Amino acid sequence: MFNIDSLLRKNIRDLKPYSSARDEFKGEASVFLDANENSLGSPLMKWYNRYPDPLQIKVKEKISFIKKVPTAQIFLGNGSDEPIDLLYRCFCDPGKDEAIIFPPTYGMYEVSANINNVKLVSVPLLSNFQLDLEALESAITPFTKIIWICSPNNPTGNAIDRQDIEMILNNFDGIVVIDEAYVNFSRQKSFVTDLQDYPNLVVLQTLSKAWGLAGIRMGIAFASEAIISCLNKVKPPYNISEPVQELALKALDEIGQVNDMIQQIVSARISLESALLKSSHVLKVYPSDANFLLVVFDNASAMYNHLLKKGIVVRDRSNVLLCENGLRITVGTESENVKLLDAIQSFA
Repeated sequence: MFNIDSLLRKNIRDLKPYSSARDEFKGEASVFLDANENSLGSPLMKWYNRYPDPLQIKVKEKISFIKKVPTAQIFLGNGSDEPIDLLYRCFCDPGKDEAIIFPPTYGMYEVSANINNVKLVSVPLLSNFQLDLEALESAITPFTKIIWICSPNNPTGNAIDRQDIEMILNNFDGIVVIDEAYVNFSRQKSFVTDLQDYPNLVVLQTLSKAWGLAGIRMGIAFASEAIISCLNKVKPPYNISEPVQELALKALDEIGQVNDMIQQIVSARISLESALLKSSHVLKVYPSDANFLLVVFDNASAMYNHLLKKGIVVRDRSNVLLCENGLRITVGTESENVKLLDAIQSFA
């Protein structure tokens, strides 16, 4: 049975978090003399001399309205990379505990594990890029605290079978993280709607992909109040700046525009896949639930260099497990996709 207290590192469980001036103040005021800010303002057009809301309540309220999740179950981070790091710091004792990944997958799970001195156990995906549940069962030990699942998966693009994920959630007593960075481009139902059923579930999403806000760096973690409280306990006091919160608030009002962009990208993805398959240099295009395609070429390295010479940058994944001769290609604008296809066609 899932028990968060038994999973938490003792020093985190006993930690008294830093209390900022804005954490202690509640309510409305017109004179702020509590945080040693520069009361004269700043050289910028808007006064950014005040510290931002440490818990980003207004942003969370808008996300809560969109996602139908209480604000107490939402954490905002500096990209998804921050909650990834914080989950290790909360639940994994360095040099002792373990986490499991399913390669090929998003590389920051491994980087953050190494930074936090957490042993990472790899359970490779099957040839169809789905989970190997038998191998997973053998890999779990009493020291396994976190299982990372990227769905839709990066770099393969496919959604992970929902029943397999539910099997893990129902049988593993540690933290199960489902990284849904690309879920808006998929027909896959988000696991955000299942938070109440699984106290050990953490769902990661982001404003970087479908919302087109990679530059402001805002990631989102949805989980139980208990898990979110742990993340808030460990995070830096003011981890999301005031300009980022303002930009996020403006963007979250534009759901219609975002939905239109999603439809355009999915349509362009389908067209790009069809066009790529007509090239004699393309051996396979894997089905995608994301805003990119994993494309197998007859000579990925040569094609990558050829595209670079044409001023086109894609991601070479040919040295990644199960992605031999694969290039990961983001769906671009209509003109960018035309340039890409022309460049591929010109490869001799």
